[in-house]
Amino acid sequence: MYNNKYHIHFVGIGGIGMSGIAELLINLGYHVSGSDIASTDITERLKKLGCVIYEGHTDRQIEGASVVVTSSAVNKSNPEVIYAIKKSIPVIPRAEMLAELMRLKYSIAVAGAHGKTTTTSIIASVLDKGGLDPTVVIGGKLKSIDTNAKLGQGEFIVAEADESDGSFLKFSPTIAVVTNIDREHLDFYKDLDSIKEVFLQFIDKIPFYGRAVLCLDNEAIQDIIPRIKKRHITYGMTTQADLQAKEIFYDGLTTKFLVYHLGNLIGEIKLNLPGFHNVYNALASIAVGIELDIPFKVIKSALETIEGVRRRLEIKGNFNGATVVDDYGHHPTEVKATLEAIKVGWPNRRTVVVFQPHRYTRTKSLLYEFSRAFYNSDILILLPIYAAGEKPIEGIDSYALYNQIMEHGHKEVVCKNDFQETISYLKAALKPGDILLTLGAGNVWQIGEKLIKLA
Repeated sequence: MYNNKYHIHFVGIGGIGMSGIAELLINLGYHVSGSDIASTDITERLKKLGCVIYEGHTDRQIEGASVVVTSSAVNKSNPEVIYAIKKSIPVIPRAEMLAELMRLKYSIAVAGAHGKTTTTSIIASVLDKGGLDPTVVIGGKLKSIDTNAKLGQGEFIVAEADESDGSFLKFSPTIAVVTNIDREHLDFYKDLDSIKEVFLQFIDKIPFYGRAVLCLDNEAIQDIIPRIKKRHITYGMTTQADLQAKEIFYDGLTTKFLVYHLGNLIGEIKLNLPGFHNVYNALASIAVGIELDIPFKVIKSALETIEGVRRRLEIKGNFNGATVVDDYGHHPTEVKATLEAIKVGWPNRRTVVVFQPHRYTRTKSLLYEFSRAFYNSDILILLPIYAAGEKPIEGIDSYALYNQIMEHGHKEVVCKNDFQETISYLKAALKPGDILLTLGAGNVWQIGEKLIKLA
């Protein structure tokens, strides 16, 4: 962008992806305004930073704007978008604005179906501990700074690259991290092969001096590696990976493992994040650190002091002796990984899960995968599907999911119609020592918080 300090207006500014970009632009000196359907803690924070926030959507709110930035949840029928087009004000997706910010620095973009937010946060911590003071845009609140964006003075920016609608192809990252490729966002992509193709295009946008960081344990990544022409480093548990984790040991919520680089032991990591999936997230971060010549002892220190991200296996509090945990997982792969981490972190404790399916299209396309994702839950409570702006699909609801899960052998599954029903059920069902996990990308986290207040 030119040095002119434009007026930038965000439609859907309360979204976690939009708000981070808005915060960076405010800190860079731009005049930022935005609108959303309701006031939240995110919009209140932006207000305190000087952002003009409108509740609801009307056309006059964008008067004087140089550009309008929209989230994926905003469609062309939005009155602000209609007015902007009428007045010839450019309307761009959030990815395009993020791409402009990334052009200002060397960029590290983290893509993949799962693990993006945690991996981005760990990479940011590694760079910060290494004295590189990165700019960070993340899809969740970092516990260490209680926000999802930070303007650093260094020459690197670390950001998530959202593949959900192909918009991450607007990025040309210096380092591209691909955590995994999976059957996700099938409302946009035809099939897994088309998803693999778009990731190939993403990796191909790396400059000749850049590097791709790839998880070799992921089958879809294995499929595309022969076609990757850019420099790359692989990580995983397999002996074929350039960076390998061995002798993984779990001690409560702590994970320990040895790290080998090109077959040579370089040290041990003690990670304060439970679960197999977090070992992968840590390995990706170590690979980036190695690429940037950050000493391993500095990388190790960063990983051993990481505080994590809100809504990622976040311990919220207690209710009558039960531990309340919240997680953003909403895909079958994420559900399984989260439940496995809980069994490792809290062995021999009963796990009660409240799951809120996210989007009708996702539930429909992954119904079979969801049916086998909850075996590590002792009691499963299903809420109505969180629409996220989608229209209902006939025959696709939490009862369809209930039938599939029961058919595949789960012993204790119940459906509840709303939060109040669920809270009443939990008050009677929870026992001291239980783990209550609220799970999903919608507003299911509110159930845990309401219960804690009742304790």
